[in-house]
Amino acid sequence: MQRSEGKPSGIVPSGAGSAKRFTGAVLFLGLLCGGASAKCQDGPDAGVDWSGCSKARLLLANDDLSGSNFTRSLLTLSDFGGSKLTGAKLVETEVSRTRFEAADLSLADFTKAIGWRANFGQANLTKAVFHAADMGRSNFAQVRAAGANFSKSELNRSDFSGADLSGADMSKAELARVNFQSANLSGASFGYSNLSRARLTGANLQGTDLTRSYLYLTQLGGADLSGTTGLTQAQVDIACGTAETKLPAGLVAPQSWPCTEDAE
Repeated sequence: MQRSEGKPSGIVPSGAGSAKRFTGAVLFLGLLCGGASAKCQDGPDAGVDWSGCSKARLLLANDDLSGSNFTRSLLTLSDFGGSKLTGAKLVETEVSRTRFEAADLSLADFTKAIGWRANFGQANLTKAVFHAADMGRSNFAQVRAAGANFSKSELNRSDFSGADLSGADMSKAELARVNFQSANLSGASFGYSNLSRARLTGANLQGTDLTRSYLYLTQLGGADLSGTTGLTQAQVDIACGTAETKLPAGLVAPQSWPCTEDAE
């Protein structure tokens, strides 16, 4: 009588358990992806969760999107002009060339967001957070950003003319060639920030903290610096002021003032 060469009944072949676990993991990941995909199909509304979604070229002007979650999403070339985005989360979100003009972004969180040439003109950014965000060449003209946090952000060549930045945290920020003309910078902190070639003419600098800020060729023509804190003679010596520039007690205008046209 010949013995059967087949495997005894009830014994699982070697490797079959691993295969089953792998198949289960794939199915689980598929369900997760399907859930994320379904989430991204939700219509725009207050509190919508579009985190991790690709939503470029949206036309959502004047919509109510307060409390929405756009964390790590793609929102480039979109229009949120006039929309309500109070408390919205845009952490690590891509908003390059996106329009937020006149939008309500109070308490919104743009931590580590990227927004090259974004437009925030006349927006409400009261107590908004842009910590470590990259917003180079963006428009912040006439924004209301009292108490906002721009610490460690990169804002080179951006426009903050006429903006209200009273009490804002601009410490350790990259602000080269930024236009702060006629802005309200009272009580704002620029400690350790780079303000090289920035324009501060006509700005309200009462109580502004300039401790260790880099003022190489910073435009101070006609600026009233008498109420600032942390300003030193070494900083003044490398800046560009005029006879109308007012300095804190104990500091004097260097002989290099006014700067030559080439230096400016």
